[in-house]
Amino acid sequence: MRNYGRIVQDMIAYACTLEDKEERDSLELYIAQCMRQRNLVWNRDQEAGIARVKEDIIRLSNGQLRCDSEAFNQLLAQPQTANNAQQKKKKK
Repeated sequence: MRNYGRIVQDMIAYACTLEDKEERDSLELYIAQCMRQRNLVWNRDQEAGIARVKEDIIRLSNGQLRCDSEAFNQLLAQPQTANNAQQKKKKK
């Protein structure tokens, strides 16, 4: 999964080692937001929602991270929008 990068993979590996549930859940949420942003940058034409990111987190963590916190479910409910400031407009 080159679109997420090595840093995201390292963060997932670190999150798997955490014992504190609150800290682990907040790190899962941060990782999901980073993955969502990187996915938008890598694949501007495709819209992969947070549900896809959740599947990827579970796959990359070998099932150790479940992404089942209340904050993560609220993130699932939010629509995904591309940041218009990052998209360049072509001038004719």
